Amino acid sequence: MRKYRIYVDEVGNPDLGSSDNPNHRFLSLTGVIISLDYVKEVLHPEMEALKTKYFGSHPDEPIIFHRKEILNAKPPFQILRDQKMREAFDRELLEHLERWDYTVITVCLDKKKHRDTYTVWRYDPYHYCLAVLLERFNFWLNRKDARGDVMAESRGAKEDRRLKDSFHRLWEQGTEYVDPKQFQESITSGQLKVKLKTANVSGLQLSDIIAHPSRAEILDEEKLLGKPLAPFSKKIIKILQQKYDQQKGRIFGKKFL
Repeated sequence: MRKYRIYVDEVGNPDLGSSDNPNHRFLSLTGVIISLDYVKEVLHPEMEALKTKYFGSHPDEPIIFHRKEILNAKPPFQILRDQKMREAFDRELLEHLERWDYTVITVCLDKKKHRDTYTVWRYDPYHYCLAVLLERFNFWLNRKDARGDVMAESRGAKEDRRLKDSFHRLWEQGTEYVDPKQFQESITSGQLKVKLKTANVSGLQLSDIIAHPSRAEILDEEKLLGKPLAPFSKKIIKILQQKYDQQKGRIFGKKFL
């Protein structure tokens, strides 16, 4: 049976107290589903080759792709301040994003609306988004007759503990739509895998690159983005239309709560 992993990236924060601030109103989780064999044989070596070609990455001191640093051409990506290098790198990165084999699920929550609507609610924002994300991952695994596990990037000891507790609770107790047995049959471990950014996990870096554009697309569709989509984000969003989980023309890979 083929083994998959969903690599999860968070945009925003789960604090309901910050919901009135337009910059902190929305929380999203993006999961990128990839076969572990594909990660080993294709994604990781090709991502490392791309880093070496443009930034001189070395195995002893690997360069880690991070969307914000790439956009702002901050070290070690300062070569992108040269317009020709920027255009060449962007073009090649987009080609890889289009060609690589992965499936995307993004869940976005309006924390302000959530707080104002539910004065008593059993889920905190992160747990709520994670529950919906894992439900859809479970359904995807069942359609593929496959099994998988879950990995997220470390956010610090306190935050990691919260993530792990939330994940384990869902795996043990299930949700309204997926009972515990279903989760335990499709998701191989009740422990969330958490890795530091320095671990150079290619799946987490891929998730980091597409998470913000994916959230921006959802907010733009809901007329809540508040600004035009950035040109490069538009190009990634166009690619994502073929990468979102979908079946028979229906998209399951985007959910606005």
